[in-house]
Amino acid sequence: MAVKFARRMNHLRASEIRELLKVTERPEVISLAGGLPAPEFFPTEEMKAVTLKVLDEHGRQAMQYSTTEGHPPLRRWIAQRMNARLGTRVQAEEVLITSASQQGLDLTGKVFLDEGDEVLCESPTYLGAINAFRAYGPRFVEVPTDDEGMIIQELEKRLLACGRVKLVYVVPDSQNPTGRTWSLARRRAFMEVISLYRIPVIEDNPYSEVRFEGEGLPALKSTDELGLVVFLGTFSKIFSPGMRIGWVAAPEPVFEKYVLVKQGTDLHTSTLAQMQLAAYLEMFDLDANLVRVREAYRRRRDAMVRALEREMPPGVRFTRPTGGLFLWVELPQGLNAREVLAACLERDVAFVPGSSFFPNGGHENTLRLNYSNMPEERIEEGIRRLGAVVRELLGDHGNGRRGNPVLALAQVRGAA
Repeated sequence: MAVKFARRMNHLRASEIRELLKVTERPEVISLAGGLPAPEFFPTEEMKAVTLKVLDEHGRQAMQYSTTEGHPPLRRWIAQRMNARLGTRVQAEEVLITSASQQGLDLTGKVFLDEGDEVLCESPTYLGAINAFRAYGPRFVEVPTDDEGMIIQELEKRLLACGRVKLVYVVPDSQNPTGRTWSLARRRAFMEVISLYRIPVIEDNPYSEVRFEGEGLPALKSTDELGLVVFLGTFSKIFSPGMRIGWVAAPEPVFEKYVLVKQGTDLHTSTLAQMQLAAYLEMFDLDANLVRVREAYRRRRDAMVRALEREMPPGVRFTRPTGGLFLWVELPQGLNAREVLAACLERDVAFVPGSSFFPNGGHENTLRLNYSNMPEERIEEGIRRLGAVVRELLGDHGNGRRGNPVLALAQVRGAA
């Protein structure tokens, strides 16, 4: 008898980034692909002391079931941090600890989305959100962006034209994939429109504390007077992705819905991990480590920008992020980033083709580069190889020759 799966499985596909990471585990590969934080800044020695303290003093509690909402000291720390750094007015009782922010995205789909509903998002947007929401069968409506963020006139056009908008999903700070940060004026204009239409907003904020240039900006949630903004945060980029701890901050009526769906998903996030993190925040200086992280990322961003300026032929454009982990590249029209990736993999360089970040496809001439996980000299060598491939392929295209644009993913899967 043939196995019959749920209809939602028809919407799902493997993450291109996760497939690429299988290849980039090879030490000879210069990976500019995944969004991996720099592991040399993980506080491994401190965590040894933290773990002993937690197990010595609270071992039985740490290894027991706990409440769905999360460890109270950690919830209080998060609320205080958000209010001090992002201008919000969040209460600890409005903070739900999740298994990283990716779970927050999945819970968002469960709370808000029915099949056929519309999700407005930046174009491009975060691939993990696309994959999380896609399981619930929505229609993605892309809103064009520029260097200041989502273009407000385009947002209003789509709000007027659409009939089933359930939420707007945005990443205003050092966005994955482009690295762009919304201006203060754009944030205010966005919230004015949202307040007028009263559409829920999912503000995904993994990178605001990884800003290494310019002043920090207030969260969208800081000006939310109607309880429309659900804030997603994570410790993955500022502490450790392996801990898998994030959070949802939402007003009480919405918060309770998230608690209900989390109970049906995993009951609660790891008690031990939450207590370890809370103890670390009490015993050690997170900000001192963040200073080192930001400085390293700034140097690596600078190395990538210099190399791109030196190695890329005319017609290639790229962003210059002020924070985060990523930089966005637009190749000349007609050049396919998957074709570029196929040639780059032969030279042991990897990146992520940009079309993955457009939920409705297209934009094959774009790509995302990561600078957080490689030292400067490896970044520069990787961009040198990438630039050589781009120049060669532009010459091939000029002579009427084209490669196979689907070869890259086939190579990835074959190497995996």
